[in-house]
Amino acid sequence: MIRKYWNITLEEMLEAGVHFGHSTKKWNPKMAPYISAKRKGIHITNLTRTARFLSEACDLVFDAASRGKQFLIVGTKNKEADSVASAAIRARCHCVNKKWLGGMLTNWSTTETRLHKFRHLRMEQKTGRLNRLPKRDAAMLKRQLSRLQTYLGGIKYMTGLPDIVIIVDQHEEYTALRECITLGIPTICLIDTNCDPDLGDISIPANDDAISSIRLILNKLVFAISEGRSSYIRNS
Repeated sequence: MIRKYWNITLEEMLEAGVHFGHSTKKWNPKMAPYISAKRKGIHITNLTRTARFLSEACDLVFDAASRGKQFLIVGTKNKEADSVASAAIRARCHCVNKKWLGGMLTNWSTTETRLHKFRHLRMEQKTGRLNRLPKRDAAMLKRQLSRLQTYLGGIKYMTGLPDIVIIVDQHEEYTALRECITLGIPTICLIDTNCDPDLGDISIPANDDAISSIRLILNKLVFAISEGRSSYIRNS
């Protein structure tokens, strides 16, 4: 795997609040190697280790993107939903930012059926056919379309299982993480001081509550994916 320099600085991580962990009362002892101090009742993350694992994650996604691999970003908390959607658009990858539907990956055949239904209804709406139906039927199908857009809009172009899944909040997205583990799909996880660092393939110790911290981590990964995609296009 190619190792590159991703310009990850301690100053920008400090400014984004990446180092702030959870209360010392709410922590996972497995996170001890990633914690550098305690301050006013909260744990402080060791940013040197954050930089190391973020750099490794950037190397991984760059390498995967340069070989045409597909990515899925998962982050469904309200405050991170917009950042997740924006990152997915910029990196030209898929995302789930509203609610993880159980079995979305492990029961892929059902997800595919829902996606086919979603694409069909979108086409019906675009061509105006929905408006030519009886009002009650049209209203029912429009409600279906709205629901599918909410939950599947970020993966509407996904035609198979992703090659790598980026998980913004390990605790919140535990179901998604377990599905990836079951299927053997590599994961990159943001882990706060209350998480289990052993569950993800690459775990990046970082504040998963502050939007500035989440954006910084996603921005670095998006840049690496975009660079990899450019390399893939040049070599195609």
